[in-house]
Amino acid sequence: MSVRKEVLGLYRKIFRLSRNWQSVDSSQTAAEKQYIKDEARVLFRKNQNITDENEIREHIKEANIRIEMALHYKTPYPRHVNIPQNVLAPLTSRLKKAQKRKIKESIPLYWKSYEDVTK
Repeated sequence: MSVRKEVLGLYRKIFRLSRNWQSVDSSQTAAEKQYIKDEARVLFRKNQNITDENEIREHIKEANIRIEMALHYKTPYPRHVNIPQNVLAPLTSRLKKAQKRKIKESIPLYWKSYEDVTK
């Protein structure tokens, strides 16, 4: 299967998920459906110029993980990232190289699309 077909299939899968989404709190269903659609549009547009096949496959893996987590936890919103306390213990105005590396290593795969936010 070509990468293009996988990406288009994933896009359709996400929009099918948004159509069939049922929130735990029925008053939030419409907002969560809209969030799923908006998030898909934003991330697919952000990554539309990626040409490296390995990087595309990483993003496909990330999307599938987020879908599975949304279904499992019954919430479409990404889970929070917990940074080990010992990394931030000597919190100064500037982070050291080792601290930056540890923070980057602690970011889970399903949060990789937000790397520009964490810099």
